[in-house]
Amino acid sequence: MRLKILLFICCLFTCKLATAQGSRKSDRFYQSALRYKAKKQPDKACRRMSKAISKAPSSPDAYSVLGEWYFQAHRFREAADVFKTASRRVRNGGRQFAKPYAKCLIYAGYPDAALSLIASYAGVKDSAEWNYMRRQATFAVGALARPWTDTVSNLGPRINTTDAEFFPCMAVDSQHLYYTRRVNNQDEDLYVADRDTCAEWWNRHDIGDPPNSPDQELAQFISADGHYLFFTRCENRSVDSWTDGGCDLFMAYRTANDSDWTIAQPFGSTINTPDYEGQPSLSPDNHELYFVSDRAGGYGGYDIWVSRFEDGLWQQPVNAGPSVNTPGNETAPYINLDNKTLYFTSDGWPGLGGTDIFMCRRALDTTWTPAVNLGYPINSAYDEKSECVTLDGKKLFFASDRQGPAGNFDLYETPLPGALKPIPVSYLQGYVYDSLSKNRLNYAVIYISNARTGDTIYQFQSNRGDGSFLITLHLGITYAIHTYRLYYTATDDTVVFDKQYLDRPLVRNISMLPSDYVKPINDSMLAMLHFDVMSVALSDSDQATIRDAISPWLQEKGYMIFVNAYTDNTGTPMINEELSHRRAGLVAKYITGMGIDPTMVQAKGLGEAHMIASNETEEGQRKNRRVEIIIRR
Repeated sequence: MRLKILLFICCLFTCKLATAQGSRKSDRFYQSALRYKAKKQPDKACRRMSKAISKAPSSPDAYSVLGEWYFQAHRFREAADVFKTASRRVRNGGRQFAKPYAKCLIYAGYPDAALSLIASYAGVKDSAEWNYMRRQATFAVGALARPWTDTVSNLGPRINTTDAEFFPCMAVDSQHLYYTRRVNNQDEDLYVADRDTCAEWWNRHDIGDPPNSPDQELAQFISADGHYLFFTRCENRSVDSWTDGGCDLFMAYRTANDSDWTIAQPFGSTINTPDYEGQPSLSPDNHELYFVSDRAGGYGGYDIWVSRFEDGLWQQPVNAGPSVNTPGNETAPYINLDNKTLYFTSDGWPGLGGTDIFMCRRALDTTWTPAVNLGYPINSAYDEKSECVTLDGKKLFFASDRQGPAGNFDLYETPLPGALKPIPVSYLQGYVYDSLSKNRLNYAVIYISNARTGDTIYQFQSNRGDGSFLITLHLGITYAIHTYRLYYTATDDTVVFDKQYLDRPLVRNISMLPSDYVKPINDSMLAMLHFDVMSVALSDSDQATIRDAISPWLQEKGYMIFVNAYTDNTGTPMINEELSHRRAGLVAKYITGMGIDPTMVQAKGLGEAHMIASNETEEGQRKNRRVEIIIRR
């Protein structure tokens, strides 16, 4: 009996000694792994942490760290395997690792297994987090079962590099792709690429200084006409250290030669604060600025905010509301050219993992329908962020790190399924000019109204420098266009904007006449009739003369006809005035009888007012007894 007890004590001591030795070895590998991680050698760090687990397979700490490292590196299946093993080997590991294990299963593409795990372990404690994972897994089950048929394509080496590229955007012509590049994983600058005749991207280049600078420039938005650039600049410092700072919104515009950008100017303190402001998007009517901020008053994290341009000033921003924002982070707003559809990035709404791209539609002026996930394969378990849509609504451009290390984003494109497309729009394009000098006119105010209801829809100004304008319009509406500029006569026009403009824009230049312009008078004698003494009758010859003179003008517009009747000096002035008046009326009546608008004919009896010959002879008197038919254009 004593021998058995002694052997048991020896075995117990040996086991404890082995466990202690294993624990010490595990700790050495654990600390070594942390050092490799600090040196940014993740592969060696993961191998050492795996060694630490093998030496102490029941210790929970190494599992937690290794699983988190794999997850951060987007190695989701390996992370799930780590937590699965920990659930079996660690005491009470099933419950301890249920939450990270379920999360990794969702990201690894096994949402059904995640739902089963959540059903087994979710409790009252941390119920909000469990509920979010349940909604996320439920959404993922449906999205993966019903993927969109369209494929997602990497834009390739003409755009993407080993650096991170994100925040794509383009003007309505879709010929220039603007984006942000994180050069050497340090300096973020604005880039642009041009589309060649084969619809391929080429000639990518830094857009230069300005607007790029030694600071960080990112998250740009180009206006529909390509004339205005809105972007985020970070590392700002204000003089008073309060009115702005950190990341703020800036704006630049093209100079007159339509190639260089002006020095960027920050938005005022109504927009920029010591908090984060960035990632702007301007509505197509130029009256709403969408941007991201973590200022007080939001729903949590980063929210999307909106400021309206009224009375010449950007107004106090308001939160986009709970249909858009969540306690998580909502970023990268993109208000489509239809001014009805808002795309954005979020990690707060249920998705496939990481950040996903969502959309909602305008319900009222300031409210939106609930956010809709764009689904698989547009979204994935990786991070999708920043997006833009082409004018025709057929194609989506976005950034994702699905094919590279975490955070190393590339730009992608994909056809948009019908349910995710914005409302079809096209645009009216042209320039305003002086009708006399032909010089371009900037700052002309263009009002676009619904011709049927009279409601003003848009208010634009022709661009500084070249007097151009570009206005996106919905199809199937008749628009009234009223153009005003100081010192010019206002103009009005009407456009029936139908489907023919979906594939090609409507180009219409606006001609404006200076308000002090006096139209030159151009009078031409069409005919002259002579009357016998005291006669008020038209002979056949007179009627033929009138017809020959007036017939060429029957289809013309924009003129006046003056019928002026005169007499000689025989008789009394009173009789002569009456006689000339009757003759003028007779001729005018014949002219209007031919179809000329009576408002375009003016008859006057002028009596003896204007003699053209001497009244000393009968021939002279005859010449003075006349009716002149004059046209003024």
